[in-house]
Amino acid sequence: MRLFWAVDVKTDIVKLARFKSFGCGTAIASSDMMCELCLGKKVDEVLGINNLVVERALRDTPDKPAVPPQKMHCSVMAHDVLKLAVSLYKGVDVESLEDKEIVCSCARVTLGTIKQTIKLNDLTTVEQITQYTKAGGFCKSCIRPGGHEKKEYYLEDILRATRAEMENEKREKEAKERLASKPKNNFRLIPLIKRLNIVEDVLEAHVRPTLRGDGGDCEVLDLKDKDNDAIVVFIQYTGACADCASAKGSTHALIEETLKREIDDKITVTVVEGEEI
Repeated sequence: MRLFWAVDVKTDIVKLARFKSFGCGTAIASSDMMCELCLGKKVDEVLGINNLVVERALRDTPDKPAVPPQKMHCSVMAHDVLKLAVSLYKGVDVESLEDKEIVCSCARVTLGTIKQTIKLNDLTTVEQITQYTKAGGFCKSCIRPGGHEKKEYYLEDILRATRAEMENEKREKEAKERLASKPKNNFRLIPLIKRLNIVEDVLEAHVRPTLRGDGGDCEVLDLKDKDNDAIVVFIQYTGACADCASAKGSTHALIEETLKREIDDKITVTVVEGEEI
């Protein structure tokens, strides 16, 4: 698939869009719709035209899919060529717009495309990844270890890791929503269980995404009030944080400062290494 643009350089708005596609009817329809959706948009805005947007625009009725799962790779390909067009127009490497690590050499499918497709389409199986991207549909070396060539990334592992990212992102979003809906009451007057839940929500929304990005996490063990109005939150590190040199320094400071800012400035954080508090 190739994409040709005429862009007003003063406004960065796409004025004309044409395509050349070698493939089936779905590929031609997806390319044609992609070009139509580009018109009148700024170059940066067209990055939002993902495969779901293209597929929905092709529908005759909102609740009836226009493209079957085994042909969704055509609309994914349309989004890939959009990213390449944006990178060429802006004079930047396409790697700055996505991860270009090739996972499936046969179909030339990148790690970034696979992860994005899993998230956008809520894919749950390797078979679905193959339907949507064609990755793993040929020699199958990229599906799991044991193929005719060793791979750095396998679809099984990418799916597992991406689904875990999606679950973490969901928990982070839900935690932020719960915090936004909570009244600003005096933290010390709230029952213990609810206070622990608030601490968990703050960590989930503001701290754990950073820790998990490095393979670590933390667990809230207890919360106690001291005579001097101080509130002590006891935590224990897990994963990579358990053996990290910065866990007692910058990571500890990040957790404590976040809890002070979001909940109560009298909070202090104590890291527990054993099982006793």
